[in-house]
Amino acid sequence: MNRTHLLIIDPQNDFCDLPQEWCPESPTSERIVPSLAVPGAHRDLLRLAGWIERHAARIEAITVTLDSHHRIDIAHPGFWRTREGNPLPAYTQVSAAALRLGEFRTTRPEDSARALHYLEALESVGGSHMVWPVHCQIGTWGQCLHAGLQATLDGWEDLQGRSVAQVHKGQNPWTEHFSALRAEVVDPDDPATGLNQELLAALSASGTVFVAGEAGSHCVRATVEHLAENWTGDTSRIVLLVDAMSPVAGFESVQEKFLLAMKERGLAVRTLAEAAALLSGKAI
Repeated sequence: MNRTHLLIIDPQNDFCDLPQEWCPESPTSERIVPSLAVPGAHRDLLRLAGWIERHAARIEAITVTLDSHHRIDIAHPGFWRTREGNPLPAYTQVSAAALRLGEFRTTRPEDSARALHYLEALESVGGSHMVWPVHCQIGTWGQCLHAGLQATLDGWEDLQGRSVAQVHKGQNPWTEHFSALRAEVVDPDDPATGLNQELLAALSASGTVFVAGEAGSHCVRATVEHLAENWTGDTSRIVLLVDAMSPVAGFESVQEKFLLAMKERGLAVRTLAEAAALLSGKAI
């Protein structure tokens, strides 16, 4: 159990506050820009890429998760309409009560009952449902990895002679899937929304699991919470790289509370510099 495993959550273009020169021009529209940019994410991933380059020989496994959504998804505006039939704006909270009252409705009437069941199930466990901008749409530039990090991962693969493992999540349009380990509400007809036993086993078999990625307030938080819930043994073997993750704007306190709660559960919260010392076997 001495393997070092780096888990990078959703380091994708749509989540990065990329400079203009990092964004491509589309032949059919204006310049393509990230749809759900997390302030600080670009610098997070550049720092992480530099850290990987410096310590590539000591990192024995890397797993990258990829948010992967259809355009029409329960967490995207196209799934919903206002009472008047207008498109639902992004960043709207949708509740079961509001759906029952007709404040919102599904674009397709036949989807209403299933959507209501989902919202009720989510709220029964303390969750709430946000409609986000269309993001990480399957097959688009926004779903792709941050280019700087991708180049570094390519170099790591060439050095190690093994591939970076990829975990896709979010393909089921009926349930939100922040966590790489489990959807917010499990769809009994879709095993991919249940606990990812293969990923859990790979992480649990590692000596130290370093965790980075975006966003600290949402997908990193949900993944780590599920990892901690299902972890056996010493939780200090899970190391959160605090300067390689950032929160969605307006959710800064959510990330702060998450990091504090994980510290209380025994997980380590470290900077990349402190993590480098760990890789070198030094006490910090």
